[in-house]
Amino acid sequence: MTERKPPGVDFESWVDKQIREAGERGELDNLPGAGKPLPGLDKPTDEHWWIRQKMEREGLSAEALLPTPLRLRREVERLPEAVRGLPTEQAVRAAAAELNDQIVRWLRAPSGPQVPLGPVDVDDVVRQWRADRAETMEQAIGTERATTDQSRPRTSWWNRFSRRHKKSG
Repeated sequence: MTERKPPGVDFESWVDKQIREAGERGELDNLPGAGKPLPGLDKPTDEHWWIRQKMEREGLSAEALLPTPLRLRREVERLPEAVRGLPTEQAVRAAAAELNDQIVRWLRAPSGPQVPLGPVDVDDVVRQWRADRAETMEQAIGTERATTDQSRPRTSWWNRFSRRHKKSG
């Protein structure tokens, strides 16, 4: 451990002395990152830079820092996309009901900015999910038909009919 700064000594000169002595002892040799440029040196300064770096390192989204009503509003906007991949209508209804429960909890004891927010209509979400699902199915069937049609040559019904009669006769 380093010694305490003696009274009456200028703080800056005392720190410079500590650094110089550590360098003379070789304690500053072979430090990680030695000779490399400082990361983010060319970026504009931000007073919350350390929060952003920590969140990036931890893989967190900035949405975790939003006030509850704004976070809930974003979830309402993203709900159709979030339920699109769910397999059953029951799962879609459960996801919408869970979001509605969170909204109702916030409405009972609001905190943060007052943002107009109300529960989502579960039937509308299910209707949209069904429409998206039907569209996806139509696209899949269309793709399947296109590959099937390309794999075999098209023959007229007359040619198929005449071939059967030639074989039997």
